[in-house]
Amino acid sequence: MLSPKRVIHRKVQRGKVKGNATRANNIDFGQIALVALEPVWLQARHIEAARVAINRKLERKGNVWLRVFPDKPITKKPSEVRMGKGKGSPEFWAANIKPGVILFEVGGIDIKLAEQALKLAADKLPIRTKIAYKPTID
Repeated sequence: MLSPKRVIHRKVQRGKVKGNATRANNIDFGQIALVALEPVWLQARHIEAARVAINRKLERKGNVWLRVFPDKPITKKPSEVRMGKGKGSPEFWAANIKPGVILFEVGGIDIKLAEQALKLAADKLPIRTKIAYKPTID
């Protein structure tokens, strides 16, 4: 599962996922990409499930680029604990996703197969996504 090796702060404030993506919204590495359409905290296990689905469909051919990384610790208090007594312990890691962020890129393989792989990955994610293509210059 993805998680940072070291962090400056063990617990961070929640914050809000506002606005559209202004970075990580261009296809830089592959020819086809999976783009988020909703704001969400994407858990590390969702990212890993989607990555595994893509790799299995491509049968380890071509290239897959993971463009997001879960670097936000999400805390949770244990069940049936009274109010107060501080913040809960970190439960999982999440990536802060804004609409327009590219999640995965695929290249070096047939476009039809890449589309099928990205559709499988989209089914593993808890948000709406779309498939985007790199514009070709003829």
